[in-house]
Amino acid sequence: MARALLFVLTFLGFGPQKVGDELDADTKERMRQHMEMLQEHMTLFLLEIEKMERERPWHSSIQTVLLSVLLRWQFWFCIGILVFSFWYLWRVLKSIQEPDSSSDEESSSSDSSSSDDDNQGRALPNPNDANDLADYVAQRIYWPLPNPTIIRHQVLDVVEGLLDIYGSVIQKTFFPELQSAIGVGSAFEGWSPHEENIVYCLLIPMTAPRGHSFHTELGNEGDLLARNSSIRVELECTCEIKQASEDMLCFLHHSEEELEKQKRSLLDTLCTDSYLDAEKTAKWFQNFVKSAWVLTPQSQVYNVKVLPSTRSCKFQMTSATKRNITIEIIFGVQQGDSDIFLSSQRTEAILTPSTTWPQSCAVAEMKFIQHITTEAWFHTLHLKCMQVFARMLVGTSISTYFIKTVIMHLLTIIPLEMWHRDDFLLRLDDIVRYLQCCLEEKRLNHFFFGNEMIPDVIVLPPAFQFSGPVNLFEYLEEDTYAYTRMLEELQELHCRLARLMIFGQ
Repeated sequence: MARALLFVLTFLGFGPQKVGDELDADTKERMRQHMEMLQEHMTLFLLEIEKMERERPWHSSIQTVLLSVLLRWQFWFCIGILVFSFWYLWRVLKSIQEPDSSSDEESSSSDSSSSDDDNQGRALPNPNDANDLADYVAQRIYWPLPNPTIIRHQVLDVVEGLLDIYGSVIQKTFFPELQSAIGVGSAFEGWSPHEENIVYCLLIPMTAPRGHSFHTELGNEGDLLARNSSIRVELECTCEIKQASEDMLCFLHHSEEELEKQKRSLLDTLCTDSYLDAEKTAKWFQNFVKSAWVLTPQSQVYNVKVLPSTRSCKFQMTSATKRNITIEIIFGVQQGDSDIFLSSQRTEAILTPSTTWPQSCAVAEMKFIQHITTEAWFHTLHLKCMQVFARMLVGTSISTYFIKTVIMHLLTIIPLEMWHRDDFLLRLDDIVRYLQCCLEEKRLNHFFFGNEMIPDVIVLPPAFQFSGPVNLFEYLEEDTYAYTRMLEELQELHCRLARLMIFGQ
């Protein structure tokens, strides 16, 4: 820097000049003094430059260097090559070390994670180890059970709200009296195979209105399943009954002219030939839901749409966020004081007469599942097994009710402490083997007929308790096509189960 400045000054004529011998002493002295002055100025100038360099921010120089580096694409190309090389080398070393260290890692992880399995999860099991195989399969296909507890309470609140409105508007009518709803089916039992589009089914018990009585007729003699049951409605004398609000006219002992001042009897509204009509009952309650919905608190949040259904009241609630909740209400008349009902639920028959009320064990089944879940509250494997098979049976003729019956039988045979997640593979195998034996023998006994293993919490009619076993596969004796098809589908079920164990889906 100093040399460059000296060159500039010399070029401008301020530098040292060559002089001849002819210069006198005065001139030489002036030139010497001038040179010393220039040197002093130059020194001061250089000191100021160095001071400015020291005071200049350090990051500005770094930015200048980085900018020059960033503008060179060769630099980044080399960096990319280095990063890729290190990554590839790391993958190769990892693949070499994994076979040697996997056994040690798995043994140590299984020991360290056993204490905090509930909070932090367990280590991945080894599928090649027979001891870990059940846990491996359980983790791959152990889908989370639906947890619709909040929605179930919400559904019950909706239905109970409708029933409260119903009770206030039928006081002077002769429609059936409706009791508290009972949640039934997979959604309320806790094993619904569908994570979406769940249908919440409820059974509403009905009793005869004042001046009427219900008489259950269980269909053909010897038909213990009572598929052709019906409910006969009869009028009763109310002459001696004092009404709280106003006197009620007796349908039996008053003339037709007098009865015109009173609401029509149940025989004239929901009956066909003196028998309670399931289709008329369903249509009547559908109309009630349409008109009474605006009176419910849920109408501020949900819009309701009544869905087509001939023997039940099925409606869908839709929120502003397009969230849907589907509810299906079926009606039933209790058989004595038992947990068996004659219900409006549709049967498997192609044509079901409107006055037919098939016998239903839905409430008894729900109570049994709840009893098992309460007794073994920390073991819900039976619910998971039902859910797994319900998903695998989609598209087959094997009814989920058959699988449910098999599992209920096994729950009374195999101790509850053996329905743990660690026993998942064994229980799946037990279910398939039990179903296969039943199919080969063409015999699957109904769970509630002649079964001495029924818990005491379930109340059954005497005909159920003292009857012999009822075969659900009896129809296979005559229908060879259905039997052959079910055998083929059972083999397909084996394949689906194996695929589920291997791929988890």
